[in-house]
Amino acid sequence: MVVFTGEHAEQAQAVVRGDGPLAGVRIAMLNFREPRQTTAGGAEEYAWQVSRHLLTQGASVVFVTGRQRGQRRAETREGIALRRMGNPYLVYLLVPLWLLLRRRRFDAVIDTMNGIPFFAPLVVPRRTPVVCLVHHVHDRQFAAFLPRWLAAIGCFVEGPLARLVYRRCMTVTVSESSRRELIGKLRWLGPIVVVPNGCAHPEPPPPREPGADPVIVYAGRLVGHKRIDRVVDLAGELSGMWPGLTVHIAGRGPESGSLAAHVAAGGLADRVHLHGFVPEARKVALLAGATLNVTASEFEGWGLTVIEAAALGVPTVAYDVAGLRDSVRHGVTGWLVGDGESLADVTGRALKELADPRRRAEVAKACRAWAKEFTWSRTGANMTELIVAELQDRGGAHQ
Repeated sequence: MVVFTGEHAEQAQAVVRGDGPLAGVRIAMLNFREPRQTTAGGAEEYAWQVSRHLLTQGASVVFVTGRQRGQRRAETREGIALRRMGNPYLVYLLVPLWLLLRRRRFDAVIDTMNGIPFFAPLVVPRRTPVVCLVHHVHDRQFAAFLPRWLAAIGCFVEGPLARLVYRRCMTVTVSESSRRELIGKLRWLGPIVVVPNGCAHPEPPPPREPGADPVIVYAGRLVGHKRIDRVVDLAGELSGMWPGLTVHIAGRGPESGSLAAHVAAGGLADRVHLHGFVPEARKVALLAGATLNVTASEFEGWGLTVIEAAALGVPTVAYDVAGLRDSVRHGVTGWLVGDGESLADVTGRALKELADPRRRAEVAKACRAWAKEFTWSRTGANMTELIVAELQDRGGAHQ
């Protein structure tokens, strides 16, 4: 039995009565990964939280995704049916084949394009609405991590090929920056709607002690384009002004080994703490105890941990790049590193500002107010309205 609490409880009662706006609608959520996998991040949290909300609106949801070694191929969690198949490459072949064989079992499909889409419009009946979910354009990611020839193929699939396949589909993205890049870089043809990430809102922490040594936190995946080594280096670069400064890194991913070596090579083991994967409560505690949340990522769709930190009254320093310039309000809920500036310089200035208790309280208040604008309930409600409208536009595919 699934037990709903908090914001989902009232909606769950509607499902029991069978009067939710999506009552009886069968939805396939196609996503590269799922939240319990070791390389999962904000995109997986978004897909899962949307799936949970759609369930509370009466829909049945099958979350179709890749499979890590040791995971079951099929299970049900929180009322959502999970179907796992294929490694990071085969998943893009197996998921469309799986959907093709079951194409008449679903009333709607959410097809997440993580650089490479699942091409759902080619395998489901034409009257079945497909919502294309894009977090950000991956051209720079392809160039950074793939051989040139393979990056060119990735850009072709993400651009001209996907543009044609999804030209009649509603596209959802998570920030205005991503919407602009879809139009400007990919020349996207389909309609685009911005539905931002939500955020959990834990109880605010007690205020930090006046004069306490500053604490910097990074929480997220340990992958190359996040450039976490730059966050680590802050421990040494800012040590002259703040000898007691510490840096905490929470997360897992393929860069964990090289990051540990980087900490050791820099002689920073006493100032940088690599926590690895931490449960949600521990992540909240680390963020709540931080002076600053810092991300050095070179591209994002939004920046989920930025809002998670803001909900706790903690501002963020980030580069002025797509996605992060949407989630960080420069000078209000954090600071953006512009052209010609270094991460250390901007972080140093931010710490100086936050050393003033009055300024720190002002920023914390602004952070919490900003974070309140983003809830998973609102994200899910927007997606529900969109799917209802798509079903109606397709001639009442679901009655």
